[in-house]
Amino acid sequence: MNNIRILLAEDDNNLGILLQTYLTAKNYETVLFINGIMALEAFTSGSFGLCILDIMMPEMDGLTLAREIRLSNPDIPIIFLTAKNQKEDIIDGFKSGADDYITKPFSMEELLYRIEAILRRTSSPAVKRKDENYIIGGYSFDPLNQMLVFRDQAIKLTTKESELLELLCRHGNEVLERNFALKTIWIDDNYFNARSMDVYITRLRKYLKKDPSVKILNVHGRGYKLIS
Repeated sequence: MNNIRILLAEDDNNLGILLQTYLTAKNYETVLFINGIMALEAFTSGSFGLCILDIMMPEMDGLTLAREIRLSNPDIPIIFLTAKNQKEDIIDGFKSGADDYITKPFSMEELLYRIEAILRRTSSPAVKRKDENYIIGGYSFDPLNQMLVFRDQAIKLTTKESELLELLCRHGNEVLERNFALKTIWIDDNYFNARSMDVYITRLRKYLKKDPSVKILNVHGRGYKLIS
């Protein structure tokens, strides 16, 4: 067995058992829960390395479950399984903390590929940490400890938030090419990862808004530019 233990929340019992059986056969210990409440209770008391969540579930939907999971573990990989495939639904999924989003129907091989891709990029930091702090206007950013400080207020960043901000800092007042950032942090520059990065850019802008001289600009057709 792998060291990765998977939490699977799926209210369709037939699909849930099928997924659990397949992932177990691929050497991933997988624990199945049929609603969000049961999954959250198990996550709080157990030890898991990745979550696969259906969105439309009784008791607690997958979006709410993902937000609750993120409160206790900001960095755990989350994959959504859902029949909802509108652009707005996908963006809502990433805003809730998803690392990936798979629409039903899907192949088991695709799910396995996505699990392995996420685990590859989360097993070690995509951006090699430098033992130095960055000054961003009135902020101090410590990438090694993932801390962003403004005066007496400190924000603990998630791994992806920290990696993305560090890339922006390294390209300070220059354009950070969108595809370069995607391939560095997300490994793959597909549509879903691009939407995920947009959500992280929005979060960073929110964190940095206390200093109006600091901005993350969109550079049309290219990427982003951090100015301070």
